Order: sequence, then structure tokens, then C-alpha cells
Amino acid sequence: MTKLLIASDHAGFTLKEKLKAYLQKKAISVKDLGTYSLERCDYPVHAYDLAKNISSGKSKRGILICKSGVGNSIVANRLPGVRAALCDNLKIAKLSRQHNDSNVLVLGSGFVKADLAKRMVWAWLNTKFLGGRYLRRIKLINQIDRKIGTRR
Repeated sequence: MTKLLIASDHAGFTLKEKLKAYLQKKAISVKDLGTYSLERCDYPVHAYDLAKNISSGKSKRGILICKSGVGNSIVANRLPGVRAALCDNLKIAKLSRQHNDSNVLVLGSGFVKADLAKRMVWAWLNTKFLGGRYLRRIKLINQIDRKIGTRR
């Protein structure tokens, strides 16, 4: 089974550690891609590392955490096949899976407390993509990925 990836910067470190422990108690295999302390670091490094694993197909899903979530979202969504969703409530986390087949959940540690984050992660992991008309839209996103990829 492919491990669930998780990564953060220093501002997301504490929430990452809480979510990692929560997931491990739920018997979910988690691979931590850093950071490993509260020491200041640059979020693009960890966001890219996680997104690269998703984009290449090495892993199916991941969680990114920084202070606002915005920076991680920007970095992760630059890679083809990555559909990173910045979520701040349970409903959006579910909809990101149902309608957008999100494969990276992005959380802002400054906006989502640990208890809510745990509920969001659990819902996100257990919500299925609805397919149908939403699949057509995912295919359109994939076409855009291919067009952009040919220009790089």
C-alpha cells in the first residue's frame, strides 16, 4: 500500500506532528517528508518534494501544512496531475474529493486547529470522487496540464 505523504514548514510543524500521530493511531501508513523541527525553513522545498511524488505516481495522496496554506498550494499545483486543495472546513475538504478528486489536502495551521484538522483529514481520506460530470472536468484539467507541459 502506498503511504500517505505529509510535509510542512516550520509554521506547520506542530500540526503536522499531531496529524501524523492521529493517522498512525488509525493504522494509516504515513511518510513524513519534513520539516522535522520548528527551525525556520522554506516551504517550497517540502511542498515540491511532496507534489513531485504525487505527480510522478509514486504516491497517491498527501497533506501539506504551512501557516496559511497558500504558499504550499501555489507550489503543489504547479506540477502536472497534482490537485492540491486548500481547505479550512469540513465541507470544503469533502467537496474537494467529491468534485475535484483532490490528491493533496493543504491546511493552514494559523486557521485550522488540530481537532478540526483531524476531522477534515479523516473525511478527506474517506470521501470518494463522484466521477460523472466531475470526471469530464478533471480530464479538462489534465489537458491543460499537457498543454502547459509542452511549453516548458
